[in-house]
Amino acid sequence: MPPEVLSQPVVNTVKTPDRAHSRARAARRRKAIVGVSRVVLLIAGLGLWEVLARAEVIDPFNFSMPSKVWDQIWTWITHGTALGSLGEQIWYTLHEALLGWVIGVVAGVVFGIALGRITFLADILGPYIKVLNSIPRIVLAPIFVIWFGLGPASKVASAVVLVFFPVFFNAFQGAREVDRNLVANARILGASDRRVTLQVVIPSATSWIFTSLHVSFGFALIGAIVGEYIGATKGIGLLVAQSQGTFNAAGVYAAMVILAVVALVAEGLLTFAERRIFRWKPSGPDA
Repeated sequence: MPPEVLSQPVVNTVKTPDRAHSRARAARRRKAIVGVSRVVLLIAGLGLWEVLARAEVIDPFNFSMPSKVWDQIWTWITHGTALGSLGEQIWYTLHEALLGWVIGVVAGVVFGIALGRITFLADILGPYIKVLNSIPRIVLAPIFVIWFGLGPASKVASAVVLVFFPVFFNAFQGAREVDRNLVANARILGASDRRVTLQVVIPSATSWIFTSLHVSFGFALIGAIVGEYIGATKGIGLLVAQSQGTFNAAGVYAAMVILAVVALVAEGLLTFAERRIFRWKPSGPDA
C-alpha cells in the first residue's frame, strides 16, 4: 500500500451519538407537544361546556356544568357521601374490580393457553365458548345479584365474565402464534410438554396477554359499577344510582370523573409494568 494512502486520516462517516441525541431530543419535544395539546383540548372542552351551560344553550339541569361537578366532588371529599366517606366508596368498587380482574385474568390465561396448546380440547369446548361469548354479559348482572345477593360477590362475578373473554382470546391466539421452530428446537433438546408450555409458549404469548390487560381492567370496573347500580350497599355505582334517582346530574358526572381517574391510574401502572417487562421491545416506530 502506498505511503500516501496510509497517511490519510480515517474519517468516520457514521455519527451515531449525534443521531441518537437528536432523535431523543425530537422524541422529548414531541412528547411535550402532545402533553400540552391534551391539556389545551381538555380545558377547551370543559370551558365550552361551562359557557354553553351558563348561557343555557344546553340545559344546565340535565347536563350540569364543570363547576358544579367539581363542587360535588369537593363536597364528597370534605363531607363524605350519604353512604360514608368517598375513599370508602372508591375502595369498595376498586376491591370488587381488582378481585374480579385477577380471577378473570388467571382463568382467561389458563384456559387460553390450554386450548391453544391442546387442539382436541379446543375442538370440544370451542363452540360452547363462542356461544357464551355471544351472550351480552351486562344482562348477567341481575342474575348474579339474585344468585349472590347485594354483597361484593355478585359484582366480582360480573367483573369476571367481562374480563375473561378478552384475556382468553388473546392468550389463545398468542399460544397459537408461537414460532413453531422454537417449539421444535425445544423438543429436540428434550423438553417435555410442560417445559415447552412454561418456557416457550407462555413467554411468547405474554405480549398478547398484556395487550388484553389494558382493556380488561376497564371491563372489570364496568362489571363492578353495573352490579352496584343494580343493587348494592356501597360503591361508586350506588352513588351513580342515587344521583340519578335525585336528578343530580352533577353527582352522576362526578362519579364518572372519579372512575376515569381510577382507570387512568390503573392504565399507567399496567403500562409501567409492561415497559419494565418488555424492555427489549421498541417503544415506537422510530425506536
